[in-house]
Amino acid sequence: MTKKARTAVRRCRWAQSPLMMAYHDAEWGVPVHDTRRLFEFLILEGAQAGLSWEIILRKRESYRRAFDRFDPAKVARYDKRKIRELLADEGIVRNRLKIESAITNARIFLATEEEPGGFDRYVWNFVNGKPLANRRRTRLSVPVRSKESDAMSKDLKRRGFRFVGSTICYAFMQAVGMVNDHTIDCFRHKPITRMGLRMGRA
Repeated sequence: MTKKARTAVRRCRWAQSPLMMAYHDAEWGVPVHDTRRLFEFLILEGAQAGLSWEIILRKRESYRRAFDRFDPAKVARYDKRKIRELLADEGIVRNRLKIESAITNARIFLATEEEPGGFDRYVWNFVNGKPLANRRRTRLSVPVRSKESDAMSKDLKRRGFRFVGSTICYAFMQAVGMVNDHTIDCFRHKPITRMGLRMGRA
C-alpha cells in the first residue's frame, strides 16, 4: 500500500503511526487459531500492561528473538540464568514480574494444550467459537473490558496464569479476532465481519 493510499482510507482512529497502521490493517481483529501466535499475543498483551501497544510493537521482533519465537515448550523451560539474560536484554520490557509471568504462563499454556482442542478451543469457547461482531461507531464506544473478558480473566487466574486481568484479556480478544472492534467507518470492519461469518458457518 502506497503512502498516499494509507492516508486516503478510513481506519480506526488509534492507528496513527506507520507501525500502528500496518498492524491495524494486517492483523488487528483477524481470527487467530495458530497455537504459537495465540501464545505470542498472550505474552505481548501481558507485557503491555502500563505501556502503549506501539512500544510493544516496536519491541516485537526483539521479543521473538529473546523468547525463542514464542515456542511455549522452550519458554516453559527457562531457568534463573535465562531470566538474568532477559533482564539484561534492552530489546524487551525488562520487568522481572512480566518475564517470570511469561514462563509461568508458558507452563500452564502447555497444560491447557493437553486438553481436547488445546488452548485454541479453550480460549475461543469464551465467545462460543466465533467472533463477536460489534458495530462500534466511535473509538469512545469501544470498551476496555466485557463480560466475556471478565469470565476469561477469572478462569485464567484460576488456572494460575498471571498478568491476565480483564482489560488485558479484552485487548487479547481484540488482537486475535475474538471480537471485531473496528469502528463501522473503518475500511477493515466489513472484511473482518465477513471472516467471522465464515467461521460461524464452518
